[in-house]
Amino acid sequence: MTLAGRILRSLAFVALAATISVSATKPASAQGFFDFLWSGGSRETVSFPGSYAPRQIIVSFGDRKLYWIHQRGEAISYPIAVPRQQSRWSGVTSVSQKRVNPGWTPTPEMRRENPKLPAHVPGGHPLNPLGVRALYLGSSMYRIHGTDAPWTIGTAVSKGCIRMYNEDVLDLYPRIPTGTRVTVTWQRFKS
Repeated sequence: MTLAGRILRSLAFVALAATISVSATKPASAQGFFDFLWSGGSRETVSFPGSYAPRQIIVSFGDRKLYWIHQRGEAISYPIAVPRQQSRWSGVTSVSQKRVNPGWTPTPEMRRENPKLPAHVPGGHPLNPLGVRALYLGSSMYRIHGTDAPWTIGTAVSKGCIRMYNEDVLDLYPRIPTGTRVTVTWQRFKS
């Protein structure tokens, strides 16, 4: 194993040990732990075509942005990571459920692709790929969620999910009721 690999393995062990000792005294939370994994987020209010009704999400894989249309002609824009080429999709769905500190279980396909993946990562663990919040999309396995890898935002790396900075998903989460319409498209909206 390389020196970098040993260091990463040691950091993961320290994180797990710290999480276990902290969880004995309070509920698990990724917030405040490994703050260096958190960016400042970069949401902004932007103009948006007035033909789109308020209170819906438009995910533009072309822009690599998620738009929360909060009033006609205006949206809050959040940067996202989009699916890699072999995992691309589009369509209309809705938010079917919401979770705080969701646990993550990789699919059998993910485990075949990377046998070193754990069988499960508990919610609140700092190395949980779903981050601190998740909005589940319809009956699919796809989610809009935070991340433990903020450096991937703006890239095409996911297996179908929409990744956000943890700060941004914390901002979006309370705005979105279950049942919110979500349109996922490759159409571009930014000028």
